[in-house]
Amino acid sequence: MLSRVVDNTSVCNLDNGDMLREVMVKIGLEKINTQEGITVKALLDSGATGLVMSLEFAKRKGFKLKKIKRPIYVRNVDGTLNKEGPIEHTVEVNIYYQGHRERTEIDVIGGQKWNVILGISWLVHHNPEIDWRTGEMKMIRCPEECGKQWRPKQGKAGWQKQKEEEKREEEEKKQEEKEAGRKQGRKKQKKEKVIDVKKVAEE
Repeated sequence: MLSRVVDNTSVCNLDNGDMLREVMVKIGLEKINTQEGITVKALLDSGATGLVMSLEFAKRKGFKLKKIKRPIYVRNVDGTLNKEGPIEHTVEVNIYYQGHRERTEIDVIGGQKWNVILGISWLVHHNPEIDWRTGEMKMIRCPEECGKQWRPKQGKAGWQKQKEEEKREEEEKKQEEKEAGRKQGRKKQKKEKVIDVKKVAEE
């Protein structure tokens, strides 16, 4: 699955001719078993064929390792086998990035420089808009079903159901705010009446 892990999407600052640098994005990772969330900087790398997490990072952060049936042997860019050995585990996570959400599995391998790598399969599937001068990434071309884990209901696609529920939640929130405003207004009127009564009694 993973052919190589190299910095293949580094960008150059075209204005001043700086040296090549990595393109990193800050993402959120949620553990499926505990719902604990952490943030991490992930490398965008078109040279890696999959999603990769450092074994050391996975252990340090307490991710639950899932044993795979068959090891996946990893080759370096020069064709040699990775000295850290094959991929034998994955971790199941929810990935969050600027409103984007998806549930996926990430290959775990030791001896990596970067904690998390988003490889070519992920980049092709989501087809994000990347500004190679600033390193900014925007998720504007994701498939409609991306991150939408709703089950179809009455023939409606999952993303349609989510849109309807988000609209309903927004309407409920507005109604609650409106009701809270009414209660506050009634309290204010009641208080003014009490003040008026006291004023009349004092006169």
